[in-house]
Amino acid sequence: MRIYGNVLIARLGNMTTETGIDALDARLIELLEAEPRIGVLECSRRLGVARGTVQARLDKLTQRAVVRDFGPRVEPAALGYPVTAFVTLELRQAVGHAHMAQRLGRIPEVLEAHTVTGQGDMLCRIVARTNAELQGVIDRVLASEGVQRATTVIALAEQIPYRTLPLVKQAAGEPAAPNATRPDGPTHPNE
Repeated sequence: MRIYGNVLIARLGNMTTETGIDALDARLIELLEAEPRIGVLECSRRLGVARGTVQARLDKLTQRAVVRDFGPRVEPAALGYPVTAFVTLELRQAVGHAHMAQRLGRIPEVLEAHTVTGQGDMLCRIVARTNAELQGVIDRVLASEGVQRATTVIALAEQIPYRTLPLVKQAAGEPAAPNATRPDGPTHPNE
């Protein structure tokens, strides 16, 4: 029996019919999100399909990088890193993003780094034990060759945790949840 951890969904980008997902894929992903340690056989029983179908779907979703990981989702605050900050870096163009990403990857508190458009060149999500320690992490980032300037924003509270299931359902063509935000504003019971 295979044990699966939390399912993380890769960015779907420019999805085509060949790389799209259907309702069964979405139900499988939702089940694995809700119960990350469930086995393939139990998935097949709950979804009402053959074990081979579930395994083939998982293999296909993994091969196409729709599902990119079956590992546990770790909460940094529970590890003693309750401070989260977003740091925008302006880089010297001669250094390049790949080189900078490699350097940032050596700093354990840098959880993510993305190349971005706008005022900066890279956006990083960083964690620390305290604000003073955050300063030390930022100093290590600034010591990296190629960083011209950094702008930091400290997160006060997480309002929407990292999630992918609404996106999975949308990609599978399922209707939006009743309390979902509409283009003209949020759904509200008193509207």
